[in-house]
Amino acid sequence: MSNETTDYLLETCLMAGKIMMESGAEMYRVEDTMNRIATIASNKKGISFVTPTGLFMSLEGERNVQLQQIPTRTINLEKVSMVNEFSRDFAEKRISLKELHTKLVNLDKDVRYFPIWLQIIAASLVSGSLMVIFGGGWFDFIPTCIIGAIGFIIFYYTQIFMKVKFLAEFLASLSVGFLAVLTISIGWGINLDTMIIGGVMPLVPGVPITNAVRDLIAGHLLSGMARGTEALLTSCAIGIGIAVVFRFFL
Repeated sequence: MSNETTDYLLETCLMAGKIMMESGAEMYRVEDTMNRIATIASNKKGISFVTPTGLFMSLEGERNVQLQQIPTRTINLEKVSMVNEFSRDFAEKRISLKELHTKLVNLDKDVRYFPIWLQIIAASLVSGSLMVIFGGGWFDFIPTCIIGAIGFIIFYYTQIFMKVKFLAEFLASLSVGFLAVLTISIGWGINLDTMIIGGVMPLVPGVPITNAVRDLIAGHLLSGMARGTEALLTSCAIGIGIAVVFRFFL
């Protein structure tokens, strides 16, 4: 393969890996997808090294190596599924390498998120439902839904304007705790503990924790520990926000 063809192939592989990493895919799935694309396109073994903040890609026997930085990470499993679908189409010769590259570039530019109003409604229902599951009463259901929705709104817009994820989680959990205490004090709620538990549930890093454990089980110790640390910091930010409310408002 010429250097230009190799570079184009590596760029395509890194684009697929970048989309998957930014969308919350597991490390072994990212490596497997990148390596399969490289192997099918070149008949040479793909060699990749994946971390939460960067991707390295090369081909066995080649000197060309490319790096792709991962500046942000979120959860968007639809994009992960679409990259897998594109790679399967490429493996089965239904699309060419150029078509695969074009589809990946378009997918990378496409912001596939549910509208904010739907996310808020989902957060409120998750808060109220989990409050009941954790032992709360139905009398607290509506107040918990409202508190969870407000906490999610604060988290969403703080993250956009301040660009600091952990600060957004701290302020959101602080707001949830304060609103729960206020609701109890004016007689609109009964069980403070379950209301707080339900209100912070939309903020809990469930998927990052799951991916961290899966990476560790798959042998990706570096990425598993990095993702686990990120999830731990998120949990600490939520816990500190609630602790501040308990310290100063109870």
